[in-house]
Amino acid sequence: METIFLLNSMWVLIAAILVFIMHAGFAMVEIGFTQSKNAVNIIMKNFVTVSIGVIGFFVIGYGIMYGKDIFSVFGSNGFMLINVPKTSSGISFEIFFFFQAIFAATCATIVSGAMAERTKFTSYIIFCIIITTLIYPLIGHWIWGGGFLSELGFRDFAGGTAVHAVGGFAAFVGAKLVGARAGKYKHGKVKAIPGHNIPLGALGTLILWFGWFGFNPGSTLDITSELTAHAAVTTLLGGAMATASSAIFSYIKYKKPDAGLTLNGALAGLVGVTAGASMISYFGAMIIGAIAGIIMILSVEFIDTVLKIDDPVGAISVHGVCGTFGTVAIGLFATDKGLFYGGGFKLLGIQILGVVICAATAIVLSYIAFILIKKNIGLRVKHHEELSGLDTIEHGISAYIDL
Repeated sequence: METIFLLNSMWVLIAAILVFIMHAGFAMVEIGFTQSKNAVNIIMKNFVTVSIGVIGFFVIGYGIMYGKDIFSVFGSNGFMLINVPKTSSGISFEIFFFFQAIFAATCATIVSGAMAERTKFTSYIIFCIIITTLIYPLIGHWIWGGGFLSELGFRDFAGGTAVHAVGGFAAFVGAKLVGARAGKYKHGKVKAIPGHNIPLGALGTLILWFGWFGFNPGSTLDITSELTAHAAVTTLLGGAMATASSAIFSYIKYKKPDAGLTLNGALAGLVGVTAGASMISYFGAMIIGAIAGIIMILSVEFIDTVLKIDDPVGAISVHGVCGTFGTVAIGLFATDKGLFYGGGFKLLGIQILGVVICAATAIVLSYIAFILIKKNIGLRVKHHEELSGLDTIEHGISAYIDL
């Protein structure tokens, strides 16, 4: 038993480090898909997100998420890791906290991309504190901490809803309230604002894919489990199929295999299989990935042209829409109780109900938070600051220096 304890603790520590590396990927994707004049601002946001996210989760979030359950709604102890059990889920509680804290920071950083290039640095940081100390831990408790959704039978293996969809819903609210970037919509027409460095975005995507092999397989918390290797394979296949489907679909739709959409397609597939990575078949992972790659493109276009919500990196579609889709897809593709495997509609109904509850909660709480921030200190930088770039205005330095 002691050997298994040590092996599992070591495995989850390694997985947590892989998830930590994903923050480099998020930063590179966001920088590559936006304008060069805002690169330093984006670096700062991503760095501070890790800092604030970990501290906020340590002080408050962990207790709400994994503390002693109250009314199946929130946890009530374990704040600052005071008086918590020495072991958690069969591993060292400190390593379990480490793993979960990086997840919390991951949820927060999704919001950064959707609100990039026009949001006040301080306003974003305040919201980062709110989402890592309250919004994410509260919903996480319902799903993973013994709350009412877990009691209902709702399934989310590695955070398709708890991490990605919640971050995507918050990003949707934030992007709507902060408004579109200057020049994005003119006379009812959409003007593309291309990212300045697609190779950097590609590097970020590969780093994220690499880190995902800690994100999903690590969520078993057990290296001896057959589900760990299974989750690694479904993660690989889901990302691969989504990359292919988005490249093919963008070629058919736009007469060219779009690089940005293909990169986001890979992420869409990885998000799509996250919720069910341990409970879907390899074939199921490929189907979910292929569909996610197409849904993401349709969602990006709909949000951009119909809703007129400016999301520079496609975070709402990749994380919010595909996270929701992947969680609902468990009701279809779960090999034990999924509809396509003879399980009937019960699990599907539970999955739909669960994502609706989580979406409504994340949207309402995010809206309240952003409105309070907007009314007190404002969400958006001044027009001339946005045109000049946030790097020199907010941080006093440029990422690129002309020689």
